[in-house]
Amino acid sequence: MTRQRRPAAGAPTSVGVQARPVLRASTVHPRAVLAAVVGLGLVVTVGTLVGAADLGTAAVGRELMNALPGVSVESGLGERQAAILWQLRLPRVVLGALVGGVLAVSGAAYQGVFRNPLADPYLLGVAAGAGLGATLAVVYGAHALPGNVVPAAAFAGALLGVGLTYTLGRAVTGVRSATTLILAGVAVAAFLTAIQTYVQQQNTDVLRTVWTWILGSLTTSGWGQVRMLLPYAAITMVLILLHRRLLDVLAVGEEEARTLGVRTGRVRLIVIAAASLGTAAAVSVSGLIGFVGIIVPHAVRLMAGTSYRIILPLSVVGGAGFLVGADLLARTVASPAELPIGVVTAFFGAPFFAVVLRTSRRLS
Repeated sequence: MTRQRRPAAGAPTSVGVQARPVLRASTVHPRAVLAAVVGLGLVVTVGTLVGAADLGTAAVGRELMNALPGVSVESGLGERQAAILWQLRLPRVVLGALVGGVLAVSGAAYQGVFRNPLADPYLLGVAAGAGLGATLAVVYGAHALPGNVVPAAAFAGALLGVGLTYTLGRAVTGVRSATTLILAGVAVAAFLTAIQTYVQQQNTDVLRTVWTWILGSLTTSGWGQVRMLLPYAAITMVLILLHRRLLDVLAVGEEEARTLGVRTGRVRLIVIAAASLGTAAAVSVSGLIGFVGIIVPHAVRLMAGTSYRIILPLSVVGGAGFLVGADLLARTVASPAELPIGVVTAFFGAPFFAVVLRTSRRLS
């Protein structure tokens, strides 16, 4: 066996898991797809049925059948129960699936672009910008503007963070290298977090509200948030999936990819922009839910191999199922109280992150 080539200069070095992009994909692909789809179906079903109000499995099934064209059956649900199903539970499950799918596929995309198994959707200042935007909205916007301005402010702040990172990274070296962008992201995140902390300390009466948003929640009162997130999620997923083969090429190294005719700078820009757009939209409606973009892509690698042609689509399905399941735990473990969903994902994600970190060090 030939010795593995060292990564190109400027690329992160903890990339041993990317050495064989496609060796295992064809042998376990069907079973991995079946497991992901069945798992998503199960958690969506349970998430729809379980809640403070017992709607009844058969009644919910009949009520959902009524949504099909040409079907009309008596579900047995009253007006209040039907409203719980259609305006509370189903929007929450769908929102969780969208947020989870976007965060997972964005995490996988970042890991492919930066060739770093520890990269996540909040790498380029998205979380810091969203947190600052939400804080400013809670402190100032609630009194000056009508309606809930927190999602819009968080979205704008997340895009601001990414924009500052990209601008700084390009201004420093004149090129959009992976290492430069990561370092710029660290600097921008520290700066925006400092501003957020200052604002919070000047307005301690809103700390509870801010931290409730930061810890994450999928609470919804209708389909408005789903409609808001859906177009951004669709754009993100389509653009990233269209570049899945090029991410496989990038996995062998930037110099090798260029010799094969891949415009690495253009690929990196498109993928990062798509992932950042989707992440910004996701956190604007759900808060900062961590670890989804690390847990799911690595679980997919274990089941389905290291090719991004498989990792990316399965990350969408796996991320949707993971977050719907995490939200189900968040609203049932301490019932009738509800845990922040970020606490649940951190409970599973922190040990998983430690395992990934140890594995990456061993393989680097």
